[in-house]
Amino acid sequence: MATSLNQNAYRADHVGSLLRPKELLDERAAHPHSDRLREIEDREILRVLAKQKELGFGIFTDGEFRREGFMSDLVEAVDGFSTGDAHARDWKSSQGVGTQALRDIVTEKLHQKRRLTAHELPFMKAHSPGPIKMTLPSSNQFPAIAYRKGMSERAYPTYAEFLADVAAIIAGETQALANDGVAYIQIDAPRYSYYLDEKWRAFLRTEYNEDLDALLDEAIACDNLAFRAARKPGVTLAIHLCRGNNRSNWYASGGYDAIAEKLFNTLEVDRFLLEYDDERSGSFEPLRFVPAGKTVVLGLVSTKVGRLEKADDLARLIELATKFVPLDRLALSPQCGFASMAEGNIIAEDEEWAKLQLVADVAKRVWG
Repeated sequence: MATSLNQNAYRADHVGSLLRPKELLDERAAHPHSDRLREIEDREILRVLAKQKELGFGIFTDGEFRREGFMSDLVEAVDGFSTGDAHARDWKSSQGVGTQALRDIVTEKLHQKRRLTAHELPFMKAHSPGPIKMTLPSSNQFPAIAYRKGMSERAYPTYAEFLADVAAIIAGETQALANDGVAYIQIDAPRYSYYLDEKWRAFLRTEYNEDLDALLDEAIACDNLAFRAARKPGVTLAIHLCRGNNRSNWYASGGYDAIAEKLFNTLEVDRFLLEYDDERSGSFEPLRFVPAGKTVVLGLVSTKVGRLEKADDLARLIELATKFVPLDRLALSPQCGFASMAEGNIIAEDEEWAKLQLVADVAKRVWG
């Protein structure tokens, strides 16, 4: 498989989303389609682009400031979803367990109205100080949260039919982004964490009544559809794997061991952005399955807490990872976005920038 020419260029990386300013959140809540909201978004995106450059990053995102969450581009770009509190998922934090309602359930056949990133990319192309990174949700995320038995069958008798339509839409967008000259395309794929946690493995068996290996093969095939559509020289393709990230909460735990060999060898990407910020993530040992030619971005800096990690500790962990992946195929990032959902994680913006500065500084220290 051909790989992009610049996959190792971004030693300091970040997942994509950044904390939204209160003014932006307030205006979106009060007037979600106002000209003033667009003006605030534009101004704040320019600010965070300049900040990324100041900190020393070589790849630039808009912080996902125009989104309600990391998945909202698809929901807003198509008809077919109904909004309402349909069911809840358990989330965990250092304070215990809580539930949050999931919304946007598919009830009609999907009909695409516009490009997913039509409201984001033109501004980035006009104003980014360097290569652009665009993020999209994995198609696999949607059956898990948007296909609800008793509500969705009239549109899609099976989740697989729904997944096929979503996968085609995501692949169409990755192809368009590559054709638009976007340098770095990332798929965000929390659903793979279901295979790492026995609670969620049991959920998959019950919900889909299928062999987990077959479900995993299906998931990989859908993401590969998106990557193949975007594969062209000069485009870096990446996938981000996490265990949930919402208001500093998570929903899954477990190392990558159960799926590492298949996942790392089968996903047609240049870079794996992997969550490694605490004990829930397991060891580096599964990285032994990462094949030559692919880069591992170590998510060692937590976006869930404000406490700043130590540079020496990060350098030591990177050195430990070299037992399984050579240093020239490693990079560094926070473990996830700072605001996978618009409300953001429970840390301050100055703490966010300190963590990103740390990532940039340690990357320069380790790789030069």
